[in-house]
Amino acid sequence: MLLPPLPPDRARALLARVATTRVLVVGDAMLDRFIAGQVTRISPEAPVPVVAFEHETHRLGGAANVAHNVAALGARTTLIAVTGDDDAARLLRDGCTAARMDAVLLADTARCTTTKVRIVTERNQQVARIDYESDREIAGDVEDRVIRAIGEHAPKASVIVVSDYLKGCVTSRICNAALERAREAGLPVLVDPKIPHIDYYAGATLVTPNHHEVEHATHVRVRGEEDARKGARLFRERARCASVLMTRGDQGMWLLADDIEGRLPAAAREVADVTGAGDTVIATVALSLAADATLAEAARLANEAAGIVVGRFGPATVSLAELLRAVDTSANV
Repeated sequence: MLLPPLPPDRARALLARVATTRVLVVGDAMLDRFIAGQVTRISPEAPVPVVAFEHETHRLGGAANVAHNVAALGARTTLIAVTGDDDAARLLRDGCTAARMDAVLLADTARCTTTKVRIVTERNQQVARIDYESDREIAGDVEDRVIRAIGEHAPKASVIVVSDYLKGCVTSRICNAALERAREAGLPVLVDPKIPHIDYYAGATLVTPNHHEVEHATHVRVRGEEDARKGARLFRERARCASVLMTRGDQGMWLLADDIEGRLPAAAREVADVTGAGDTVIATVALSLAADATLAEAARLANEAAGIVVGRFGPATVSLAELLRAVDTSANV
């Protein structure tokens, strides 16, 4: 069953409210570095390409990309995350400042800032990736500081997002703190999950797995519509959450909630890179719910936003004007 359409007038009314909302994002922030150059020969030392360096860029990744997407759409956002005490942390902080985000970046001297270094050609073809990370879960004073920060900032928020990349910032205690503060304030909690932590998310308003994660959690191969329906229902039982929005790549999305269930076809017209698309989805759903959208309306807006970012290279954001144009265009297709 196809989810109901979202009239452009209703979409514009919802998006007009986002400037009055604040999204609290808690999770695994990271720095994405791109080292770009030309490849004209193979190394004589090994069968690998030689990349002649041209330039290097940095982007916000993980939970920081979620918050960046919120800010790019005109809403206010606060990011709570853990970094190392290193140059990557300073670049991450500078990026958050440039994106006009409030960032509570708590330094843990025993770990490095999660950083993904991608070596790419001039045509954005990835040659190699190097990951700097410490994925053990935070504990002790560092975990306590994150929980205190959640307690301080949750009362100012309209919605809470937990962005779990399995890099150590999202622990059982931190999820419990986010859920408890949300219950006290009457806020929805959205989770971008990782299956090893699925028991942490019990009580969440919405969890946004991709179809691979649903398959991993439920042992259901998601190929068609009936598979998606079965997988989403089993995932909701397994995660003990209220609703599920499953992203299915070029097959679109599947939404399961108490009052509605159905699919959305993919909105992308051209796919260049799916990196960070899930961040865009959960950011758009979060600010849409904060603006009083229904889950079906929020899924529609997130689907359009994801259709834009997958046409771009690397972690990307969508502007309010771009999303409004996409809504208008889809209404006329």
